[in-house]
Amino acid sequence: MFPTVREVLALGPVRHGAPRVVAGDAGLDRPVRWVHAAEVPDIATLLGGGELVLTTGIGLPGDDAGLRAFIGDLADVGVSGLVVELGRRYVSGVPRVMVAAAERRGLPLVELRRATPFVPITEAVHALIIDAQLTELRATEEIHQRFNDLSVEGADAAEVIRQTAELSGCPVVLENLSRQVLGYDPAGESAEMLLDGWEQHSRRIRPAGRSAYDLDSGWLVTVVGARGQDWGRLLLRWPASGEVATHRASEPNAGPPTRLTILIERAASALALDRLIRRDAEGLERQIHRTLLTALLDHSRPVDEVALRAKALGVVLDRRHLVGVMVRHRAEDPIGESGPEAGQARLRDLSEAVGQALREAKLTALTSAVDDHSVGALLALTDPAAEDRALSAFASALRRVRLDAGTGRATPGAETPRAAPGAEASRAPFGAEVSRAPFGAEAARAPFGAEATRSAFGADAGRAVGGADPSRGGGGAPGGVIVAAGSGVSNLREARRSLVEARQIAEAARRDRRDLPIFRLPHVGLAGLLHLLRDEPRLQTFVERELGALLDYDARHPRDQLLDTLRAYLEQGRNKTAGAAAAHLSRPAFYERLARIARILDVDLDSVEASLSLHVALLALEAVRTP
Repeated sequence: MFPTVREVLALGPVRHGAPRVVAGDAGLDRPVRWVHAAEVPDIATLLGGGELVLTTGIGLPGDDAGLRAFIGDLADVGVSGLVVELGRRYVSGVPRVMVAAAERRGLPLVELRRATPFVPITEAVHALIIDAQLTELRATEEIHQRFNDLSVEGADAAEVIRQTAELSGCPVVLENLSRQVLGYDPAGESAEMLLDGWEQHSRRIRPAGRSAYDLDSGWLVTVVGARGQDWGRLLLRWPASGEVATHRASEPNAGPPTRLTILIERAASALALDRLIRRDAEGLERQIHRTLLTALLDHSRPVDEVALRAKALGVVLDRRHLVGVMVRHRAEDPIGESGPEAGQARLRDLSEAVGQALREAKLTALTSAVDDHSVGALLALTDPAAEDRALSAFASALRRVRLDAGTGRATPGAETPRAAPGAEASRAPFGAEVSRAPFGAEAARAPFGAEATRSAFGADAGRAVGGADPSRGGGGAPGGVIVAAGSGVSNLREARRSLVEARQIAEAARRDRRDLPIFRLPHVGLAGLLHLLRDEPRLQTFVERELGALLDYDARHPRDQLLDTLRAYLEQGRNKTAGAAAAHLSRPAFYERLARIARILDVDLDSVEASLSLHVALLALEAVRTP
C-alpha cells in the first residue's frame, strides 16, 4: 500500500539532491507511511512509526552520545529512514558516529549532497501514498462486491476459496478444528509442498485473536464460524513462498496489507453463511468426501490430486489396500414415503449410519452418498489380510447403528444369519449346480437369485437358499439394507474398479432374497448376473430372439397376455397343474395358452433345453426392464 524508501529515493525531487545511502541499506524496502521534516533532537516523541524523517541537522546534538541517542530513539519508534541534507550543519558528510549507529540498528541513513527543497519531496511522496490508498480502497470495494455476489449466488466453499486466492495471489487453506484440510487453492504453487505435513505445520500457527497475522510462519489467519460456534480456520500465506525470505529480511516486523485482512474476513463470513444456509444438508467434510469419491468414479480429477486431498483430510490412500463398498436400500421407495425430500432424508440417514459404523469399526475410509440411492465407501486398510475381518466389523457395526436408531425390524440381540464368502450359499456362483441337475432338487442350492430359486429348477427351491423370509427385505442389515463390497486393489488407480464392482453387486443383490451381511462377487447368482449385464447389447439381442415374437403378440393383444402364462409355467417347474393354479386358469385354458405360446415361439415347451433358454430370457427381460 505504501511506497518504500527505495521508491522514494527514485523520485525526481529526491534524485535532484543526489542521494547516497550511507547506512542501513538492508532496510530500503521498508514502507514509508508519511514524510516528516524536523530540526529538533527529540522529534521521536512526536512520531508513530513508518515516517521518513527529513532534516538539515542544524538542531541535532553536537556530541557523539547525543547523536547515538537520536538515532536510537528513531529506530525504537520505527521510522522508515532518516534523510540528511548536507551543507548547513554537515558539509562533507554526516558524522561517522551516526553512520555506525544507524548501521547497527538497521536504520536507512541517506545523505542529500545538493541543497534540496523539502516541500517537493513531501508532495511527491504524499501523492504516492494517497494514490496507493485509493488503490487499496478500490481493491477493498472489489472484495466486498465479489463476496456479496458469491453470497447471493450461494457459492460453495470451493468457489469462495478460489476467489480468495485469485484476489490475493496467495495460497489459501480452509481447515477444520482438527487441522484437517477441507479445501485449498495453491495459487499456482505446488499443492504437494503446501499440504505436506499440514497438521503439524498448522498446529504451530497460533496467532492472537480471531483474525491475526502469525509473523513466524507468514500465515494470515481468521476463525470461521457463526452464532458462537466456530468450526474451522481460513489461512492465507503472505507473502507467497518465493518472497518469504526476502520479506522477512527486509521487513522483519511488517504485516500484510489491510485489504488482505479484509479479504480473508469476508471470505470467512461467506463460508460461515454458506454453512448456515446448508445446515440441514451434508457437512462440508462430507461434501469433500463426496467430491473425491465422485472424482474416482468418473475420472474428473487425477488420482494424485485425490490422494493428496484425501491425505489432507486425514484419509491416507497411498500404499494402502483399498476396498470399494456400496450400501443401499433394497427398495427404491419405502412404503409410506414419497417425493424427493423423503428420499434425500432417507439417503442422508443412511450416509450418517455408514459414517458412524466406520468410526465404531475403527476403519479409515472416504465415504459419502454417490448417487440418489447408494452410499459409497473406499476402505483404506494397512493389511490386505484384514479385508474380510474389516468388512465383517463394518457390517456388524452398521447393523448395530441402525438397530440403535430404531430403523431395523429385527429384535436387538438377534443376529441375522451370516453367510461368509465360503458358505454353502455361495459355492455355486453361476451354473455349477445347474450343470449337474438343471431341473432337479440339487439345483436349489445354486444362488440363482429371487426368481431362479422358485422357478423351473424346483418349486420349493426358493426356500432352500439362505432361509430368508422375502418379506424381510434381507440384505444383511435391518430395514432391507444391502452392503456390497468389490474386490480389493493395491493402488488408488484401480480403486474405481472396486467401487464400480461394489455398485454393480449392490444393484444385483436387490434381486437376491438371501440375508447376507456382505454381498461379494461370488454371491451374484444368475438373476444378479443378468442384472449386471442388462445394458449389454448381446443380452438384449438374446431376449429379442427368444421372446420377441411373444412380446409382439402381447403388444397387439393387451387383454390376452401370454408372457405371464409362460412365466407361471416355468416358475412352477414345468408342472402344468401347478402352473394353471398359479395363473388362476382352468387346466384346459392353461393348456390351450401353452399351445399358442409354442406356436408363436416355434418351440417345444416339453424340451428341457428350450425351457431353460426361455426362462433365462425371462429373467434377462426383467433385468433389462428393472432400473
